[in-house]
Amino acid sequence: MKRKLTRKQKTEAKWGLIMVTPTLIGLLVLNFYPIVQTIYLSLCKTGDFGIGNVFIGFGNYIDAFKDPEVFQAMINTFKYAIVTVPIGISISLVLAVLLNRKMKGRTFYRTIYFLPMICAPAAVAMVWRWMYNMDFGLINHALGTNTGWITDPSVAWICVAVVGIWSGLGYNMVLLLGGLQDIPKDYYEAATIDGASGFHTFFNITIPMLSPMLFFIIQTGIIGALQLFDLPFMIMDTTSRAFSSVKPITYLFYEQSFIYSNRGYGAAIVVVMLVIIGIITFAIQRLEKKWVFYN
Repeated sequence: MKRKLTRKQKTEAKWGLIMVTPTLIGLLVLNFYPIVQTIYLSLCKTGDFGIGNVFIGFGNYIDAFKDPEVFQAMINTFKYAIVTVPIGISISLVLAVLLNRKMKGRTFYRTIYFLPMICAPAAVAMVWRWMYNMDFGLINHALGTNTGWITDPSVAWICVAVVGIWSGLGYNMVLLLGGLQDIPKDYYEAATIDGASGFHTFFNITIPMLSPMLFFIIQTGIIGALQLFDLPFMIMDTTSRAFSSVKPITYLFYEQSFIYSNRGYGAAIVVVMLVIIGIITFAIQRLEKKWVFYN
């Protein structure tokens, strides 16, 4: 039998609903409605200025699955994610462990590694673009080479991945530092008494205790990498022959929707990518209970 709410509880529930109503309206207007509108547009051949849309069913999706440019953009996006996420997290973990120890200048080093996170993405891209320049770039000058780092298709995607890894190190490092500082010192003291080596301590205490934070970073890192857009767009010339080897799926959406004004096709590309991200997220969530340790 359900217990009736008291007058005070009803009043609190009413005011609670009033307080969250603006947020709910914002979510509906700014998030859910655009998703529904995008799905609708993906089923249409859009006219100029969004007027005169013609419903064509799954025509845009069929064209997308037949388009080799879509598959190449997908490959570029997944290649970027596969490289940047594990390498970036591994380096961030090593830095976090090192900077969690008592050492001279620890605060200074933490600040230096976090600096890329507070820099504007456009400024970061501009600096790296200058460093990668074939004629007067700092990297070629330091190495004594004449390599077209962002104009050679064979190395351009690696150069973009390097910038992506560098940009995310500080954010991941700070999160991991927070996780490391929450690990009770008793575990390490007990391991030392039992004669455990630093290697065994790291993999049997540090990694399991950090697994919730690592899970969060991996999940958000994959989603962020699959949504890559600004970095290649700002660091490379879109007319370069190397851009096709780096072009992510989000830029292809931008290109189709806002350059070629084919918004229906662009919406179909976005929906396909949304489904893929949803499947990956669901798979990661299913794996959570198998390797994430909550103490």
